[in-house]
Amino acid sequence: MNETDSAAGVQTLNYRVWADDPARFSTHKIAALHHNFHEHPLFQVAELAQLAKELVPFDQCRFIRPGISQASCFTHDSRHPDGRSIDEVFGRIEEPGSWVALYNIEVIPRYASLLAGIVGTMRPYVEREQPGIFNVNGFAFISAPPSVTPFHIDRENNFWLQLHGRKTMNVWDHTDRVVVAADAVEEFIVRHSLKKVRFKEEFRARSHQFETQPGDAIYFPSTSPHMTSSDRSWTQPGNGLSISIGVTFYTSVTRRMARVHQINRLLRKVGMSPEFPGGSPVMDGLKAPVGEMVGMARSSLSRALAPMRGVKLAAKAPPGSF
Repeated sequence: MNETDSAAGVQTLNYRVWADDPARFSTHKIAALHHNFHEHPLFQVAELAQLAKELVPFDQCRFIRPGISQASCFTHDSRHPDGRSIDEVFGRIEEPGSWVALYNIEVIPRYASLLAGIVGTMRPYVEREQPGIFNVNGFAFISAPPSVTPFHIDRENNFWLQLHGRKTMNVWDHTDRVVVAADAVEEFIVRHSLKKVRFKEEFRARSHQFETQPGDAIYFPSTSPHMTSSDRSWTQPGNGLSISIGVTFYTSVTRRMARVHQINRLLRKVGMSPEFPGGSPVMDGLKAPVGEMVGMARSSLSRALAPMRGVKLAAKAPPGSF
């Protein structure tokens, strides 16, 4: 990024994400990276607490139930399980087991600019393989160990940055069909269902495990299974928080893959075993335009039926759906 972030009033020129060997970076592979955004003023605890207050009206401060494990369903709620206000949450944020996630922080303009800067530092390396970056989103996770983020997958590509404290990140190759079967990926892309995406302890050995601290970053492609954990071994009074942020984005390639998943899901329902996106560029080229139409039709039908079912839908389907 080569301009001043006027909203934040700070120079962002010297903040960046980088790879040790940029020539070897690929958007199709998990990669360990580095960054210095943990020094940015907007990522300090006081600023994140202020951000949380601004996100409350959007219901974008999320909480998980006590006792959750990495194998638990990744469900969360916009209300703290004990009914605490966001001020109370941050007033007691270093109590062991405290956990809050700030979702879609890009709705706040100064953070939208910051997230664009994070992706912008790696844009040339992303777009040589996946042009057309769009919908840059940010998800900040603030916790006092012991804490976990359960096993799940996302539609988007992800630059994951550790900002404060330490955290263990496990990531699996998005091509590993033992860990997440093809039909489970399709159900998630098309229906946003994680019911078939479940962790088993024997999967752990198949993962890439990263022991992260401030300045460490990880890139992983769309639908890469991942989970985190943090223990209390490193904590000290006044230094007991683990904070990370996922900066996610779609590209022309993730959108094309989603369209192929639309068709593959239909083919699988009639007993066929379609090839996963990327396996056959020729077949992907045939499936993608049809998948776009199928996705649009499904979205339109769902919206038409929603009033009869008493369901409230988002204004539009997620761009990673088709």
